[in-house]
Amino acid sequence: GTMSKTLYAPEYRRLIEWLKAARIDRGLTMRDLASKLGVPHSYVGKIEQCERKLDVLEYVEYCRALGLDPSTGVAIIHI
Repeated sequence: GTMSKTLYAPEYRRLIEWLKAARIDRGLTMRDLASKLGVPHSYVGKIEQCERKLDVLEYVEYCRALGLDPSTGVAIIHI
């Protein structure tokens, strides 16, 4: 369906780049972030490679784990 296409949308990639940059900025490894989220470390890798899509609630949790305001990321997308 059309939803799967959004995985590769530039806006979505920009959002993921923002999350990845924040993780690196904070000196966290993928494993560190995964343990904060209580998920396997492969989860973070799949998110950052855009192989797995964050849903809205996961996105909010992800932001929280990084100390980010979810609305900042939404503003980056400008959809």
